[in-house]
Amino acid sequence: MSFLEQLPVSTTLLYAIAGAAILVYLPFLVVAYGRLSAGYDMAAPRAMFDKLPAVAQRATWAHQNSFESFVLFAAAALMAYVTELNSTLVVGAAIAYLAARFFYSVFYIVSVPLLRSLMFLVGSASITTLMVMSLLKVS
Repeated sequence: MSFLEQLPVSTTLLYAIAGAAILVYLPFLVVAYGRLSAGYDMAAPRAMFDKLPAVAQRATWAHQNSFESFVLFAAAALMAYVTELNSTLVVGAAIAYLAARFFYSVFYIVSVPLLRSLMFLVGSASITTLMVMSLLKVS
């Protein structure tokens, strides 16, 4: 029995939400490096975007998109939690979301648009799976 099989689905969902929150900030490490390289302006940090290296600009976009995606995932995972879904598909969707969002940021930062888009689709499918399964359970 693997570690994941030992955790209740509800616990996995809560850990997945926490993990997704952490993933929001991973691209920001590259942004911070870019800001330091460009000469960080504390008075106008957003105004310096055009001065950032291209990799830091892409990291900024990945960071911003991560916030957008996190909101939907948190809602979907909480729907699954509240409806007490209990299946390996739920666990798989939550883990697939985390993996997809990690690689989404990596592929965005290193500029591999096709793989970035694929990871976006996997993450979106994971969110959809959690929402649909929750709605089916309550109907």
